[in-house]
Amino acid sequence: MKNLVIVESPSKSKTIEKYLGSDYKVMASMGHIRDLATSGKYGLGIDVDKDFKPNYISIARQKKNIANLKKYAKEAENIILATDPDREGEAISWHLKEVLGKHNYQRVTFNEITKNVVLDSINNPRDIDENLVKSQETRRFLDRIIGFRLSTGFVSRKTLGKHAGRVQSVALKLIVDREREIEAFVPKESWTVTAKFDGMDAQCEKYNGKKLELFTEDDANEVLSNLGDKFIVSNVEQKEKPKTGVMPFKTSTLQQTAINRLRFTSKKTMMLAQKLYEGVDIGSETVGLITYMRTDSERLSPVFINDAFKYIRETYGEEYVGAVKQQKKNDNMQDAHEGIRVTSPYRTPESIKKYLSADEYKLYSLIYARSLASLMANAKTLSTSITLDNNNYEFKATGSVLTFDGYLKIYGAYDSSEDTILPNLTGVESLISNEIVKEQHFSKPEPRYTESSLIKELEKLGIGRPSTYATIISTNIDADYVVSEDKKFVPTELGIEVTDVLQEGFSDIINVEYTANMEKELDEIAEGKVDNKSVLRAFYEKFESLISEALKNVVKTPAQETGEICPHCNSPMVIKKSKHGEFEACSNYPNCKYIKQDIDESLGTCPNCESPLVKKKGRYGEFVACSNYPNCKYIQQEEKEVVVIGKCPDCDGMIIEKKTKKGKIFYGCNNFPKCKFASWDKPEL
Repeated sequence: MKNLVIVESPSKSKTIEKYLGSDYKVMASMGHIRDLATSGKYGLGIDVDKDFKPNYISIARQKKNIANLKKYAKEAENIILATDPDREGEAISWHLKEVLGKHNYQRVTFNEITKNVVLDSINNPRDIDENLVKSQETRRFLDRIIGFRLSTGFVSRKTLGKHAGRVQSVALKLIVDREREIEAFVPKESWTVTAKFDGMDAQCEKYNGKKLELFTEDDANEVLSNLGDKFIVSNVEQKEKPKTGVMPFKTSTLQQTAINRLRFTSKKTMMLAQKLYEGVDIGSETVGLITYMRTDSERLSPVFINDAFKYIRETYGEEYVGAVKQQKKNDNMQDAHEGIRVTSPYRTPESIKKYLSADEYKLYSLIYARSLASLMANAKTLSTSITLDNNNYEFKATGSVLTFDGYLKIYGAYDSSEDTILPNLTGVESLISNEIVKEQHFSKPEPRYTESSLIKELEKLGIGRPSTYATIISTNIDADYVVSEDKKFVPTELGIEVTDVLQEGFSDIINVEYTANMEKELDEIAEGKVDNKSVLRAFYEKFESLISEALKNVVKTPAQETGEICPHCNSPMVIKKSKHGEFEACSNYPNCKYIKQDIDESLGTCPNCESPLVKKKGRYGEFVACSNYPNCKYIQQEEKEVVVIGKCPDCDGMIIEKKTKKGKIFYGCNNFPKCKFASWDKPEL
């Protein structure tokens, strides 16, 4: 073996190994192999006093894999580091180089896993981009410092919350701020007057040429009282308008469209896209079906553009061939590699459907349609505007009809717009309405964020990066800071409390502007424009000043006393909170762990110690258990259909069929825990 190629995932290694000859061995790093230790001051794994010197250690689950990589590295003449083409991938390559020792290293990246691209990349290696590595390392240091110091050093001491983060907490603040805007919103009343005709509705917009605003029902009634029977057709205007096509996908727009059109979460979308990128066996070959899915760019490679134009011309005709659209530049764009597209326009969804799961097929079909639609001609519509006059009140109806489908030929299924076709009124002088109606309206606040709209807002504000959007959302949900109601994010009481506590002491860094500026600085480090240590020093000086001041004032709100005395130690009983709700407990915790139970006599008594049974709440919902916990750990099992095997050989009980939490069947005594007989194999009784 002359060459050892190291990629990140096993599925990708299998695909690439098929493209390379016998001189290449392809292995997977399985993601990051090292991370910061949790030792040292504050458990940061970073020696701040030695200019932010990191203490990296091997990830425990990776030790066997690292040993295996070292073994093959010794046998190789060259080591080709082919991890993902982004900041994290560059850092993984650097860590591999540090761990594997002295060898001849080359760095390559694949924007798509196809034979031609893989071979071309292997033949054009480069060095590891040290600036990109420094950018990732700085990002990791910032997240560790803020995460550890705020989470364990502040948030958990002031609230029941366990998490805070550089980007996560800003995203949570957006959700909390939106909720408060909704709560404080005062709706404003308005009215409309609409004339209904066969085939169209026309709304009253002007009076004597001036914009008409109706604030009350009296205003609407006045309009109605002044209207006659006939409406004069004063103007009919028709214009042909282009319906501009779509841009290629980038990470944020792929996630948003998959959420809205396929009902996939951003996390699920990225998981499926990863599989399509890394390679799928399609019978004759194993090939990556789409390009790399973490990108903020919308540009396409010239090779794909030429192939797509040829396919569009052959399949749909010359009139459907469009032009390459220019992407809008913004300060947050890295543009490290091209947008998300299929690797071949000739690999249609139907031709490979049998090789994909149902969800993989749906996502591939969406990306395929978007890839080609972005290079197809604009659609065309005939826009129609009809103006009607009635006693100097001007009514207007608008509509349009599709005259050329253009890019909608392939993307129509994902387009939400609909035609409103108006009647042909050319030569008609007047109309009589079927009815004229008034309708009351109230202004509405900005809606709660959905997963799609939150991703759009994060991107607009320059918070986070394509690879982090899904994680930002799932972290807040997992921390019980946010719940999803009707697919809209609602902050929990805990999420609001954590946000308020952070804003008390850290509003200077937990805000949109500071976080967006930090993202820009990370990009500038990657470009070699800014020294990463100067960024860290400036941040840490500010952060430590804030946290030192905040910790001086950390005083937990005293728990509310109930007026009762603990029966175990005579200390006052207080009301406490958990994520499952309020409960009454001894104020002398942890010396006394008494918790008041709500006794319901109908539940009966514990079969083990005869103490009252009580209802409790756990992570899986309510359950019935002994009130004498932890002295007695009896939990009442739900009534289920019992499969009796026979008499227990160890006691006078019966052996029954049971299931573990993971659903695996075993056989045990119904007298558990008094009798602990259990067997994986069905006993012969």
